Amino acid sequence: MPGYGDESGSGSDYEEDEQVTRGPRKRGRGARNVAASKRPRHDTMESEVSSNATLFEIVRQGKMAMATVVDDWIEAYKSDRSNAVLDMIQFFIHASGCKGTVTPQMLREATEGFQDIIKRMTEEFDEDSGDYPLIAPGLQYKKFKSNFCDFVQALIRQCQYQIIYDQFMMDNVLTLLTELSNSQVRAFRHTSTLAAMKLMTGLVNVALQLSVSLDNAIRQYDAERNKAASKRASEKLDILLQKRKELEENQSEIEGMLNGIFKGIFVHRYRDFIADIRALCMEEIGIWMKMFPKVFLTDSYLKYVGWTLHDKQKEVRSKCLHSLIGLYSDLELARDLKLFTSRFKDRIVSMTLDKEYDVAVHAIKLLILVLTNCGYETPVLTSDDCESVYQLVYSCHRPVAVAAAEFLNKQLFLNKEVNPGYTKRGRRRSSNAPLITDLVLFFIESELHEHTTYLVDSLWEVAGGMLKDWECMSNMLLEEPAQDRDALDQKQESVLVDIMVCSVKQAAEGCPPSGRQGYNKKMASKDRRVAVEDKARLTEHFIVALPNLLRKFHIDKEKVAGLLQIPRYFDLEFYTTSRLEKHLDDLLKEIAVVIEKHTDSEVLEQASHTYRFLCNDEYTISSRVNIALRAVIDSWFENFNLALAIFKEATNQGDEADEEEVYNVVQSLKRLTHLYMFNDISSDLYNQVNSILVMHYDSMDSVPEPMLRQAIKFIYYDLIYGLSKVKNQSEGNEAGGLGSHDAKTAISQLRKRVTEYLRSCELSLVQSPHKEVQEACYMSLCDLLVIFSPQLATSSPTLKPLVQRAPDALQHALVDFVKEFVFTVPDEEEDEDDTAKIDALHRRRSLLAGICKLFVFSMIDLRHAAFIFQQYIRYYSDYGDIIKETISRSRHINKVACAQTLALSLMKLFRDTLAEQGGQLDHGSQQYGHMKELARRFALTFGLDQVKTRDAVAELHKEGILFALKRDDGYPQDEFIPPPNLSFLGILVEFSAKLMKQDKKTVVNYLDRRTKESMLTNQDPDWIPLITYHNSLVQGADDDVRSVAGKGRKGRRRKNVEGNFEPPATPRSPATPMQPPQTPMTPQTPMTPQQAVGHPQLTSTVVRGMQPQAAMAAAEQMHMTEDHSLDFQQHITEISFPYLDS
Repeated sequence: MPGYGDESGSGSDYEEDEQVTRGPRKRGRGARNVAASKRPRHDTMESEVSSNATLFEIVRQGKMAMATVVDDWIEAYKSDRSNAVLDMIQFFIHASGCKGTVTPQMLREATEGFQDIIKRMTEEFDEDSGDYPLIAPGLQYKKFKSNFCDFVQALIRQCQYQIIYDQFMMDNVLTLLTELSNSQVRAFRHTSTLAAMKLMTGLVNVALQLSVSLDNAIRQYDAERNKAASKRASEKLDILLQKRKELEENQSEIEGMLNGIFKGIFVHRYRDFIADIRALCMEEIGIWMKMFPKVFLTDSYLKYVGWTLHDKQKEVRSKCLHSLIGLYSDLELARDLKLFTSRFKDRIVSMTLDKEYDVAVHAIKLLILVLTNCGYETPVLTSDDCESVYQLVYSCHRPVAVAAAEFLNKQLFLNKEVNPGYTKRGRRRSSNAPLITDLVLFFIESELHEHTTYLVDSLWEVAGGMLKDWECMSNMLLEEPAQDRDALDQKQESVLVDIMVCSVKQAAEGCPPSGRQGYNKKMASKDRRVAVEDKARLTEHFIVALPNLLRKFHIDKEKVAGLLQIPRYFDLEFYTTSRLEKHLDDLLKEIAVVIEKHTDSEVLEQASHTYRFLCNDEYTISSRVNIALRAVIDSWFENFNLALAIFKEATNQGDEADEEEVYNVVQSLKRLTHLYMFNDISSDLYNQVNSILVMHYDSMDSVPEPMLRQAIKFIYYDLIYGLSKVKNQSEGNEAGGLGSHDAKTAISQLRKRVTEYLRSCELSLVQSPHKEVQEACYMSLCDLLVIFSPQLATSSPTLKPLVQRAPDALQHALVDFVKEFVFTVPDEEEDEDDTAKIDALHRRRSLLAGICKLFVFSMIDLRHAAFIFQQYIRYYSDYGDIIKETISRSRHINKVACAQTLALSLMKLFRDTLAEQGGQLDHGSQQYGHMKELARRFALTFGLDQVKTRDAVAELHKEGILFALKRDDGYPQDEFIPPPNLSFLGILVEFSAKLMKQDKKTVVNYLDRRTKESMLTNQDPDWIPLITYHNSLVQGADDDVRSVAGKGRKGRRRKNVEGNFEPPATPRSPATPMQPPQTPMTPQTPMTPQQAVGHPQLTSTVVRGMQPQAAMAAAEQMHMTEDHSLDFQQHITEISFPYLDS
């Protein structure tokens, strides 16, 4: 770069006026030291930069320090300020991405500032791309923005003592940036605004230094003037007065520059159409306010930040909040924001519910600072404001929840004077006891009783010490306080148990609950180490405390169900290494008591799960636990055998068993069933329990409903564990396994049992009058059909005899169950709460998912899913995601079969609607509109890749045409009388857009073969669907040849044959002002996309990879065969539809 490498001058403007008179080669002391330290670095880096490099290239490369670059420019400016300013102008033009060159002649000919130059430079933009250096990708522009900002700020910093006051450099630069910022070109506007904002930041710093210097000069002048006349130095007074006037003049000039930038650029660009420009304006104004609050921390500047809080783009709102966080973090500055706080407080509170989680986090952090530093006479945040933030601790997005927890912790727990008091035994309670009580009360008031784990996770980082004080929690549950007001009631104790269990789980696992989003799911090594330490601490405490807690609350099912989960987070080695086997015996004893005392399913399930964990063979205590478990199992075996014998005796004598006899059988079997859920109890009770099903099979009324339901569940688990044993035996993995003959015998016996069980479940599913029994049979059937599916033989060929396939009767029974119990409108009971309604919906969703997985894995003929697909819109809010995922996964397995099922569902719905309307379809009815919308939704599921779905869409059109034009026996065959289902073509129109252009012509030819020309010219309204469908196919089919031949490589426009040339428009972005502030959008729960199947089956196509002429020829050859089927290659058709092939 000419002149920039000259080292003869100082290259800096740090000197005061008296230093400048010594000549350009002389420096002040500080400047000389700085230059000396930089000289070797400058020489080294200059050798790496081309001597002809422009100022823009030097800044872009970033190989030289920006201070050195500015020093070189200052030297050039002192030699020839016109050329130096021209280089600076060229720098801003190139930094905007413009390749044009500004010449001295352009400057001389410019009449209205830089307007003419900017117009000419606009024409020099690269038309191939809309990128410019500030946003361009690639390594060469990776650090350009930071280098650009550093250069601009260094320019002001090193010119602050002389050059900025010469009324030449700054006037030209500010005029250029102001006019560029008003350009219609986004690149000019963005780059100039960034430069102007950084210039103003540097000028604000200069103004701050001038203000300090001026205050010192005034103070020195007043002190000298107030001295006695004999001690007053007149020369010093003149010097101080001259210095004061000089500083006041400089300050006036800086104020003029600041006002010019603010009013000429900021006021217009903070409302710019581009969000990035608005964001950088908000970022810089926050810096000005914090740097020079005396001037900028006023309502006239703060209002811009407040107004922009309503911006539509999250980046802008986030920058506003970030700037405000910097202001409210300073206690002194926060006191000057009283009016702003009162004016915009409601908006900030509402932003905690922003749809963008990052903005919500910043809003909550800002409110924490408002709560901390704004100690005004009246509280800034009302109770309603605080409540709205409190509830965010239950947010699914973890950063939002953690920020809200910090706010909650600030309000409820920190800096709170507490008096823990004493227990009745005279022991002083922990200091955390009152805080934990407050937490319990907060949770109860929240009325979200199933979200304890979310509350604990939110508070884990800010109040982890309190949540890990398990000794305090245990003492609060075990010992009574001396003061009755400190005692907990039953509900509060249950909540405390929930909080304690969730904190144990969080400490042992070291990761948030599965429902939380927005965090790094990979644990750091530090977190794993802390989790190990916490697990050791909780194990050491609860090994001793847990038996006592179970002993006290063994009757309360809610508390016991939670307490039984705690042992599953123990480090079981502690029992042996710390010689605590006695406490293990106490724990096992209490679990046995709980099983004896309780009949609740949740309690029994938790007890069984805990037994499973304690029986881990990796630990030496497993033998002791197995002995205790076997004792419990044997005890209930005996009770069941005795109760069942009494029941059968009463039944055989012709008497009806009383309630107590039935109760004894049911409760004994229920306990055994729940123990079977997680533990292989190696029962010999199959024959006894199966006899209950045999009794029911012989006489439907002989077995009570609760007993039958428990028997179905018990045998289900028995078959599952039986399969596990047989599989281990067949693979030879079990030590001392049976011989091949014994293995075959076991497989044969298991096959017999599975077959009998499936038959019994099918009978109960069809004939049982009890919904609970039908539901149990349905779930067992769905699971067993998957477990004993053909894939079983693939993994273990010896188990092939165990494979089960659902017969047609069973398939129809499963679908009928779904029709009756899933796709129904539940009765709205007035006394039923929302929780019960949600549980019922989840249960119905589970039932639907049970049969859908059978469709997906081809366990049931996919055509039976036609009824389920019909409900896609009608039950979209309840089951839409399940049905959509079923369609998607089924299509990945077999595209053609899925398309045929979609067509079948529409056909059945059409028939039903036609029958309801008396054989004459009303095209204006709601039912017809529903069918059209359903077809449109089905069409959307095919996606955008027409090549992959080519065969499927064609098959759907074929089935639809055959159905629409079919005339039943006895129906008039007159061509002037439309077929009864002709209106179905009006629905099939929704799929025309999914056909490739080549295929449209083929489908048109197929349609023409099935119809006559007189039908297409018939003006009767009944023939309109045919004409409409035909037109939808013809549209795009006629220009088939042109569309194929016209495809070429993408690129820039070229001159056509006739010579006409249409240049592409220069990429511009209008500087349209932003719309006025609006109220924030209502936050919506983000949708979670369903995962796609890992191995989709692709269908080949005859056109892919061909040249245009070959593709045209292939399209012409695709015609209908004599049996009216499309001649497409269908490589994967696993499911046949004979009833549609006829």
